Amino acid sequence: MTELKLRKPEAVIFDMDGTLFETDTLLVPVHRRLFDTLRAEGLYEHETPPVERLLGCLGMVLEDIWREIMPDSSEAARKRADVLMLQYELEGLAAGEGTLYPYVEQTLRELKAHGVKLFVASNGLEEYVKGVAKYRGIAPLFDGLYSAGEYETLSKVDLVAQLLKDHGVKSAWMVGDRSSDVEAGKGNGLQTIGCAYAAYGQAAELAGADVLITDFRELTRLLEQ
Repeated sequence: MTELKLRKPEAVIFDMDGTLFETDTLLVPVHRRLFDTLRAEGLYEHETPPVERLLGCLGMVLEDIWREIMPDSSEAARKRADVLMLQYELEGLAAGEGTLYPYVEQTLRELKAHGVKLFVASNGLEEYVKGVAKYRGIAPLFDGLYSAGEYETLSKVDLVAQLLKDHGVKSAWMVGDRSSDVEAGKGNGLQTIGCAYAAYGQAAELAGADVLITDFRELTRLLEQ
């Protein structure tokens, strides 16, 4: 953990994928099913792209993800992929697939006990973000679950700005694993914490974060400093 004295915040804002939720535990089977279905429906003729390519795109909005992993696909294929992705993710969550990172629920409860408001700000779809929180039992711990899908924001900077405005939050930590999370924090004058335990991004993406953590429990220790 990088040693830096952080100011105690009113709120902590979390990214979802790669921060709270270990996304590959859900996405690997979803990815396979999705491309099998696209081929069966005649919308995609190529081999299934490596799932690592999809995991490397986490943090992007869906439109950009499909352009990255199947650039020569039709608009119809990408629109169908949007529908299938959400359907298969929600089915997987309901069936018990997908896990939170170690100590996430415990640490969220500790942060809340310190009187800190908790939020999620994710570039994902509304139903997915709320589905993860619901099915993994952490939804009641949050004061708000914000997603690009619900608020139709073009960047996470805008999404976090909307969250801060809606709830009158003046000071917060932004916690995430991608450069978009660091940018969202810095773009709104927040202190930023980079999650170096996630395998999806590159270490360079978190270069601008104020603090790096390798274990979710470090958040409690930072708050108690």
